This record gives sequence, C-alpha cells and structure tokens, in this order.
Amino acid sequence: MTAVDQADLLRRARSRRGAAVAAPPEHPAAPDGPAPLSHAQQRMWLMDHLGQGGALYNVPIATRLRGPLDHAALAAAITALTERHAVLRTRYPSRDGQPYQQTVPAAPVPLPVLDAETDQAATERLTAEAARPFDLAAGPVLRALLLRRGPEDHTLMLTIHHIAVDGGSLPVLAADLAALYAAARDGAEPQLAPPGPPYAEYARRERARDPELTAAADTLAARLAGARPPALLRPVPPGARERRAALHAAPLDPAVVAGLRSLGARHGATLFTVVLAAAFATLRTACGQSDLVLGCASGHRARPELRRTVGLAVNTLAVRVDSAEDASFAELLADVRGRLLDAQQHHEVPFDLVVERLGAAARGADGTPLLSVTCDLVHPVAPLTLPGLDSENVELDLGLAKFGLALLLEDGPEPRCLVQHDRDTLDETTAGQLLDAFAALLTAVAADPEQRISELPGSLLVAARHPVVEGLSAEPGVAEAAVVETADGPPLAYAVVRGPVAPNGAQLRAALRRRLPAAELPDAVTLVDRIPRHPDGTPDHGRLPGAAAHGGGNPPSGPVDTVREAFGELLGTTPPADGDFFALGGHSLIAVQLAERLRTRIGLPLTGLDVLERRTPRALAALLATREDERRAALSRTGAHPRTHARGGTRTGTVLLTGATGGVGAAVLQELMAQGRPVRVLVRPESAHLPALNGAELAEGDLADPDSLRRAVQDVDAVIHSACTFTDHATDLAAMRTLLDGWRGGPFVFVSSIDAYGRPADTEVPEGGPSGPAVTPYGQAKLDCERMLFEAAGRGPGRGPVTAVRAPIVWGPHHRLRDQLRWGPTGDLYQAALAGRPIGLPEVSEGAWYGASWVHAAALARALAACAVPDHPAAGRIVNAVSGHVSWAEFTAELVRLLGSASPLSVGPDAEQELRRPWRYRSETLAGPLTPEPGEDWRTVLAAMVG
Repeated sequence: MTAVDQADLLRRARSRRGAAVAAPPEHPAAPDGPAPLSHAQQRMWLMDHLGQGGALYNVPIATRLRGPLDHAALAAAITALTERHAVLRTRYPSRDGQPYQQTVPAAPVPLPVLDAETDQAATERLTAEAARPFDLAAGPVLRALLLRRGPEDHTLMLTIHHIAVDGGSLPVLAADLAALYAAARDGAEPQLAPPGPPYAEYARRERARDPELTAAADTLAARLAGARPPALLRPVPPGARERRAALHAAPLDPAVVAGLRSLGARHGATLFTVVLAAAFATLRTACGQSDLVLGCASGHRARPELRRTVGLAVNTLAVRVDSAEDASFAELLADVRGRLLDAQQHHEVPFDLVVERLGAAARGADGTPLLSVTCDLVHPVAPLTLPGLDSENVELDLGLAKFGLALLLEDGPEPRCLVQHDRDTLDETTAGQLLDAFAALLTAVAADPEQRISELPGSLLVAARHPVVEGLSAEPGVAEAAVVETADGPPLAYAVVRGPVAPNGAQLRAALRRRLPAAELPDAVTLVDRIPRHPDGTPDHGRLPGAAAHGGGNPPSGPVDTVREAFGELLGTTPPADGDFFALGGHSLIAVQLAERLRTRIGLPLTGLDVLERRTPRALAALLATREDERRAALSRTGAHPRTHARGGTRTGTVLLTGATGGVGAAVLQELMAQGRPVRVLVRPESAHLPALNGAELAEGDLADPDSLRRAVQDVDAVIHSACTFTDHATDLAAMRTLLDGWRGGPFVFVSSIDAYGRPADTEVPEGGPSGPAVTPYGQAKLDCERMLFEAAGRGPGRGPVTAVRAPIVWGPHHRLRDQLRWGPTGDLYQAALAGRPIGLPEVSEGAWYGASWVHAAALARALAACAVPDHPAAGRIVNAVSGHVSWAEFTAELVRLLGSASPLSVGPDAEQELRRPWRYRSETLAGPLTPEPGEDWRTVLAAMVG
C-alpha cells in the first residue's frame, strides 16, 4: 500500500502499545435494533451501491515478518481482534432503500497460507487479494492472508473496507493485534488498553445531532456558492468506471522541508498549512483561477474516549480561498491559515450534508464535482509489529484515485513531492508539468516567502482553446468539445452533451453562428458519447467520426408522469418534466430510493447513478424508454415473449434463478430464455440492467436479505439456485433455508460443488459417492445445503423433485469466470506462466494422472435447465456436471503458449502438493446436455478466458 493510497487514512497514525488494565470501562448499553450508518459510512455505502466502489475503498495493510512466526497464535489474534472491535464483524444490509449496520456473532477469521517463491509472485498475489471487492451487505469487511516465502519469512496482509476503519483506527488495531498475538503465543491473558465506545454508539450519537448538523451545513454550503472546479480538470464519462490513477513523484531536498516547517512556525502555521497554501498558489498559476476550493481530511476524535474506537470517524473539509490580488506567498499563507481554522471549527459537519445543500451547485456545468482536488501531508507507512519478529512495510499500489487530483508532500527521511490524478480527468503531460511547478514553488517559498504569487515558478497549463471549442463549451449542456481543422474546408466540430434537455447538433451550430464569423463556422456539430483520447489523455482526433451531422432531436418520450409522481412522493413536490433533482432537494440516498421505486413500478432497470446523471423526469423517462426498446430487441433475439410486471401476476412455468449476474447464472439465464421459459431473477438493484435486457422478470434482493428471498420464491414453478457468497457460509446456509421455506411448487435444482467430495479415497468418483477427508469449509457448506435440500423434498403439497448438481471449475468467457484462473491450483500455474517463472509439475507414475476437472458454462447451463423439469432422471439425486478432465501437463503447456510465456516446465517430487489431484468425476446422468457443442472444447474456452 503506497503512502498516497493511505494518505486519507494514515496522516495522523502513530504507533503505540497498549497498557495493561484491570477491567474495560463501562459504556452505556446500546438501544435495541439495528444501528444507523454514520454519515461517513453512508457515503461509503452509497459509493458501493452506485457501482463506484469496487476496490477503491479497500484498505490493504501488508507487512513482511521475518522470524519464528506462530501461525496458530496469529490466526487466534486476528479472530480475537474482531471479537474486541464489533465494527470488524458488521455488515451493511438495507431495508426499503435505507441502509443500516448489523453486528454478527464472532466467528473464526480464516487465515489461508499461500506459498510465494519470489518477490514478484508475492506482489501479484497480494495485489490480487487487495483488489478483491467486498460484499458490504453480506460481510465480512475484514480479510486476512499469509504468504510464506520460507520457514521464517512471511507476509501478513489484512484487507479492511474503509467503511470500518480510518487512520485513527490503524494504530489501535496494530497495538491490539500485537498484544493479542503475544498472549496467544504465550498462553497468557492479553495486556490491552481499554477499548473505546462501540462504533455503533458513535453513529447513533451523530445521527441524533442531525438537525443541528443540517443547520450548520446550510451555512457552509452558502460559503461555497458560486465556486467552480479548477479549469485544469476535464469532465469524466458518466457511469461506473475504474478510476485508474497515475502517480508522479519528485524528490525534495530535506532542507526545503525544513525551510517550509520554519516558515510555518514563524507564521503560526503547521507544515500542512504551508503545503496547502502552496497547492492553492500552484493551481492559481496553472489554471488562471483565483477562486479555488481544495479538500483535506479531518478526524472526529477530539473526545479522548474515541481515540480507541475503531471505525470510520473522518470527514472532508472544503477550504475556499480567493487570491484575486497579487499578494505575497506569506500573505496567502495567512489567508489560507484563517480559512483552514474556520473550516476546522466545523469539522463535525458531514460534507455529504453540505453537498446535499449545494444541490446542482455541487458540480460544475460539465458535471465535474466541485471538490475534485485534495491536498495532504503524508508520512511513510509504519509496518505492523509483532513481538519476536522483524517487520517491514510492503507497499501495494492498486492504482486507483479517489479524487481527480491530489497534491501531496511526503515528509520523511527522503521527502518527495507527489501528484496523483485520475487518468480520466487529467492527461499525463499536464500532470507532469503540474508536479514540476508544485516542487519548484515549494522550493522557492522555502527560500523566500515574500515573493508575490505572480513571481513564483509555474506557468499557465490551461492552453487557449480553439474558438469553436470555446463557443461550444460556453453552451449549457455541453460537457466536452473538440475541433479538427481541415485543409480545404470548414473545421469539423464535435460535442458531448449531457443533461435533461441537451441540445442537438443543429441547435449548437445555431448558437455558434451567433458567436463566430462565418468563415470559422463548422458545417455541422457532430454529437459523440465521449471524446476519444490517447493513453496519455490527450484527444485522439483520428478516432473521431466523420463530419456528417447528427440530427439529434428531442429525447424520446417515456413514462414522464410516472417519474414525476415518484419524484413528488420522495421530494415533497411534483416537479415539471424538466425539474432538476438537485434543485428540488434531492441527494444520493434519495436517488437510490427513487431508482428503487421506479424499478418496482415500471419493471425496468434503473440505478441511483442514473438518477444523479439524468436529474430530471424527462431525461429519466427517455432513458427508461431506451431500455424498454433494448429489452424488446433482446426478447426478439431470444424468442421469448413479453410479460406483464410481477404485480400483474406470475407467468405459468416461471423459473426462479439466483446468481444471474455471475458467470454460471448468466449462462443459465441465456439458456432458459433461448428455450422460451419465463424467468424471474434475484438481482441487486445496481446490477439490474444485466439480466433485465434479456427480458427476465426482476426480483430485487440478495442472499443476505431474507425478506427479498421470500418475495422472490413466491409463486414460481421451479428454482435454480446458483448464487453463493463463496466465503460467508453462514449467509449461504441461511439463504438456502429461507428459499426452501418459501418454495411451494415444482423442481428445485441446487448448484453444488465437487468440493463436497473432499479428497476421495478412490480416483474414480461416482455420482453421489461418499465424501473423503479434508472437506474444505466451502465444501462443507455445500454439503450442509444439500442436506437441507433433501430433507425439504416432498414436504408440502406441490413441491417437486430436488437435484444437487456438483460442478468443478466452471470455464467460460464471462469475466467472473475468467477470475477463476487466477486462484487456486490453476491460479498458481497462471501467475507463474504470466511472470515467466519456472513451473514444477508432479511426477506421474504409470497409470496415474494429475489434473483438473472442468465444465463449460454453457454445458452446465444446459444440464441445470434440463434438471429443472419434472421427471428428469436426475430428480431426487446428487449428480455431477463435468465436461472433461485435463492434465496439468496439457493445461500448463497450453497456458504457456497462450500467454507467450518463457516459463520452463519440469517434473519432480517438489511440485506443489495442491497439484496432486488424481480424481476423475463420473457424470453419466447428465451426459446428454453436457455433450460439447462447437467451441466448447477446453483449448478454445481456455483461450477465451486468457484473452
């Protein structure tokens, strides 16, 4: 984890050890019922729910430990850590669009041990684990992993979601983990400092102050009125995206940092305040704006007892400075110091409340957030320390950016000036120039703070724009524009438009006619979804379409009145068709609730992010009309027939499918639709657009929400249960129990796993044979679900036969299936081949065999669909679904070829034990639907997965 990734978490972190205490302090008993989310947590939940979370808010902490590590003691210490701090075993479901936090009972935290022979292999494994997203609704929000490099050389990584921790939490966790490890290793009582109040209590207290905080947010919003994002940043494309980051670094002389610290001391300012003033000065010079707003992090741990509370207790402060006059840097520093102190007086006012009060003004005309630039002072990351071991921090860079631009100073033995930026918002060249300007300005003011801003290093980085681009950008609704000059004719003009009543190309050309001479006027303005760019972020004019005009026109008509009615129910007033969501008092949580209400009424996919981007009833209605057209086209392709919404009754023969957005479920959905069978899919709101375009009926929910499962299974004629959390087995078991309780009619098909066999004694494994020893927790969960399934069979009138289909690794081109190559035994081989490392395979005696069983997703889908009819031969049985078996030698040779790898292959007794898999699984019952179709051979599908 880099210093930049931890800037907002570790700025205040200091390592310290806890003192022994006789007894924990008394804290008031928490009220009964679920606790609300704090404002900071709700921000995390909304980002995740809007599809903008992913790994962005993962907090990976990796430490290399050298010495005699006690693995059992470490596993016990991590579990005890979650017992001590309930926020680490809290999940975040929602009810009626309102999230809440629910603490679950303490349970052992898995600490898998994986081998990594080289630094490169270790980095690859750690990065992949750190980037794995969390399921906030199901939990857990903490994962542990131990990499083994040698008998006394390990790397421990804890990955925690930001919703559960902040910078002030990390030293508490580090100290507690050290004490718990020492106690578990020595068989003694842990010597722990008293814990702080439970985080749920903190959240309740904050929410109790909402009226007071809301009033203060009005005042802060008024101070930000009229501010604009820096012109340096370009608008980003709408929708969920990866937020890929780039980092530029320049070393600073330690004497410069000492000079900056001395400058601050002379003016009653901290080093951070000096850096913040330098950031304002750099941006003022770079983009020619004197009125700027920068963000910085602030903690909520003023009360001493909160200093040992683990949880998310941070806020973002918006500091606005107008340096219109050409003051000296010292004068600017005094101004920044005053503005920062004023902002800190209101540090408890959640910034999301301020954003709500700002409404549409929280973004620029092109959609860029007002607070897109942040500044911070960061420190080298301290490693976790465990007694008896040498510790070294391991940096992991996930390459993600929370803000459009961050200007940072890393203070340490080798100080650095850092610029991190979202690749979508700033090109590489400009970012590099900005770094040079920032570093040069810091050096200059450390030597002479009386220089005027106009005399400081740096230059205007926002270049003068073409008159056509300038004219288009001035029009409301235009987010981006580009122009291409031609050798013998008028220029070619292009525009990206956004908003409820976005102009068309003809309207934009008419607007240009009022601004430009006739000789400079383009023949047409072509509308495009986005301006294509080179890898460095500069416009790629060669990929723009030709100059033919796009007619445009008004947005298509849609259910405008229905949308207006839903607006009115949540916002208190029914708006006109072009009423703006933010201007009417809308905010992110209401957007999620509005999307849920409209999905329920109209039966079309819609997310909170759609609401935030379209903003008006007319624009949302146009989007819904488009999605209805897409659905009809999908229905026509699949041969299925239109259906009425669920409120109008369930169609005869409807199959409930869980896991439809996963690799297996997506294939099953396609197969069922191709057969013309009506399907109801259990799907989360943020993923609703994926299966809905195939004409399926939507049942919103997930495995962790029993109420949604009960609604989903009601009145269906068959169930195919393919969803699974993979790690939260308690949730999987509870979900199976709920589905079985609500199941009333038709077949029930459960997608199980060959992991349920464990390690069988014989190499030929018959269908439904006994389980061998060493069944994994995942396999045991499948066994438990199977037991519940067969116990429920035949109970109650109308219930049909049940089938448990045990499948091996599922291969297919779906992105969720491609990931399976990266983990487990296949993952070891894949990572080695990708890195070009030597690969050792097991020795094979005569007649023996080692390899992997696999099934093609499409073949598995055919098998599951076949089982979901009465009187199938698989009814009432445990059956296998295996397309074939491939030896490790064949698999690895093909993998090396596909990757263009130089990995040498060898065979010997030192090969990884996990590769010694001699089992072949028989699958006679489903042989018919499993028969490979063209393109389903293992070499073809492996090529698709690698590609």
